[in-house]
Amino acid sequence: MEHAKATSEALAHTIDQKTPNPHEYLSYIQEQKHRDRRMPGSSHGEFIFADEKMLRIRGIVEQIASANVPVLITGESGTGKEVIARMIHNASIRKGENFVGINCAALPSTLLESELFGFEKGAFTGATQRHMGKFEQANGGTLLLDEVTETDPSLQAKLLRALQEGEIERLGGSGPVKVDTRIIATTNRDIASCVKDGTFRQDLFYRLYVIHLEIPPLRQRPKDIEVLCRHFLKQFSLDHAGRNMVMSAEAMNKLVKYPWPGNVRELQNVIQRAVLMANHDVLTAEDFLLEQKAPKNDSDWVKHLPIGRKMREVETQFILQTLASHQGNRTHSAKTLGISLRTLRNKINEFVIEGHEVPQPTCGKAL
Repeated sequence: MEHAKATSEALAHTIDQKTPNPHEYLSYIQEQKHRDRRMPGSSHGEFIFADEKMLRIRGIVEQIASANVPVLITGESGTGKEVIARMIHNASIRKGENFVGINCAALPSTLLESELFGFEKGAFTGATQRHMGKFEQANGGTLLLDEVTETDPSLQAKLLRALQEGEIERLGGSGPVKVDTRIIATTNRDIASCVKDGTFRQDLFYRLYVIHLEIPPLRQRPKDIEVLCRHFLKQFSLDHAGRNMVMSAEAMNKLVKYPWPGNVRELQNVIQRAVLMANHDVLTAEDFLLEQKAPKNDSDWVKHLPIGRKMREVETQFILQTLASHQGNRTHSAKTLGISLRTLRNKINEFVIEGHEVPQPTCGKAL
């Protein structure tokens, strides 16, 4: 679940502030309210599968859903981690209460802390009323910490206390507030490596690692590719074309063989694009545009290095081209570059200051 990217990038310069800029923060809250109106709970997707790997995961979900313990869900971006998190909530005794999610990578630490724990009236200039944070909004229900490995270590200590003690403290508050919130955390990074390199607290890791679900990438679930293709094709053809479209056997074979680096999210976008661009009812292999494969020889790209240019220039161009290849998608670009989303955002802010044109996400929902 990654959202409000443009807003978060505009706020990135507040990272080092002691308290959030009130105008920017209140603007962020208004954007969140607007987003919630645009995206009701029913639009977050269904758990659609046919592969045995996902069948086993569903069995585990049913087994642990009602246990009041944290769950850590790992897997590549776009594999359906939020869908699994919602399924856990809906199968638990908390299903009648709120399911609240927040993308920990989408906000700088100062704003993320206020959004998680809330603030009191007068906590900072512009705070004209008390604001309940995500922990309190999810009281009695479930809180999804999406991309939890992107949180700063200082904030991780407060998350640990919230999990251990079942209490939080609002910004500007005079004492702790008790909360009964189940935590589900997700990440697309190797969390053990994050612990090893010191960017993620070991004690918080063990607190979250009570139940661990690793979602396999779509390329390892060929049966799921077929069933998801049919599902999205039916959905989008009715929504956009007003008729039931089908695809040829050759088209299905092409999609099943494709490695899907963007997983289910990429598959969904490919199907939607094909439906929008086609003017016939039977989609062929030519209707589905897929990314070009990388060169077979990993050293081939070295031959094209711009010798004589400064390292900073090469890095800037490389990052901008990677963003362009992913249609401005920050999450996918960071994954391709092998850096954290926060590092990429900091680089983007530097590029903007230097006057570079940075590719923006082309989809309504930045993923």
